[in-house]
Amino acid sequence: MLHIGGAPLPVVGRARMYICGITPYDTTHLGHAATFVWSDVAVRVLRHLGVEVDVCRNVTDVDDVLDAAAARAGARFDSYAAVQQFRFDRDMAALGVRRPTHEPRAHVHVPQVVTLAAALLEKGVAYLRDGTVWFRGAGVPERAGLDPETARELSVEFGDAAGPPGREDPADVVLWRAAVPGEPAWPSPWGDGRPGWHAECAAMALTTLGPAMDLHAGGADLRFPHHAYESAMAEAITGVRPFARAWMHVGTVLVDGRKMAKSTGNLVLVSEVLKNVPAEALRLLLIDRQWAQPWDYRPEGLDAAGARLERLYAAAARGLDDDAAVAAVTAALQNDLDVPRALEVAEEAGGAAARLALRVLGLGG
Repeated sequence: MLHIGGAPLPVVGRARMYICGITPYDTTHLGHAATFVWSDVAVRVLRHLGVEVDVCRNVTDVDDVLDAAAARAGARFDSYAAVQQFRFDRDMAALGVRRPTHEPRAHVHVPQVVTLAAALLEKGVAYLRDGTVWFRGAGVPERAGLDPETARELSVEFGDAAGPPGREDPADVVLWRAAVPGEPAWPSPWGDGRPGWHAECAAMALTTLGPAMDLHAGGADLRFPHHAYESAMAEAITGVRPFARAWMHVGTVLVDGRKMAKSTGNLVLVSEVLKNVPAEALRLLLIDRQWAQPWDYRPEGLDAAGARLERLYAAAARGLDDDAAVAAVTAALQNDLDVPRALEVAEEAGGAAARLALRVLGLGG
């Protein structure tokens, strides 16, 4: 049985996993890659344990930041997103990240967001103001373990504090926003408009996987407000709790102690790294650690990862068949995806244990 975050995740036969995907407005950096490579590791381990996994990884192609990037490039939002999606897929393929079972796109699921908003209005957990539908969020920050001030700061950082007038409570967020001139818009019972970010993921997850899932993955920075509100919306409409039985919030990648992000100008692009480093070495660098911990990227880490990979390949070539070591590799991976421990056993024992670790972790074995 797989344990995630210190808790068991019993699964009988089939698991449903949702991964918060990209907003396709820029090329893939190591912060993105860490989330998706770790998600791929979780899927591979579950399949190694005999579990079938339905994987849904969305594409958030309705978003203000995407619109702005497309406008700067003089392109339509959808065609611009398609080009960025192609580049992302190329980077993921190079890193050995397998394609998801489902890959819903936000612009295709606008009708489902309308349905979600209408149902939440009917249940009284949403309200309408001047063409904008608001979700009543009182209690969501507290449930996420946040004090009001911290929740407010995060809401400002992620844009939830902005928006049209009409909000009744500072914790309320947009389900459906009335149209703004010059932005893409779709019809709704409340006039033309567009989905809110959290509502997009809730609608795509519910449409694809049903009222609940076994494992939800995404970057640690999405814990609040995004995942907190996505869950609250889904649970409010279905009455099924919890929305996700387990969460995998992958640790943030830093550079000199600062989050890797376009806004800080410290991006390290996957495509640039792969010009000089084997993809397996970069993949190993991303996963040879505890998945939930933030970490500082340093270029010399790539050399160390490459050297360790060569040692693992050499160990795998030894013709040893140690059943206890093979079992120990599997046990380490079951224990909160403890890749460092699995690799330690594999490197020391060699043979079948090393080959198993390389295969399950997608490192070319």
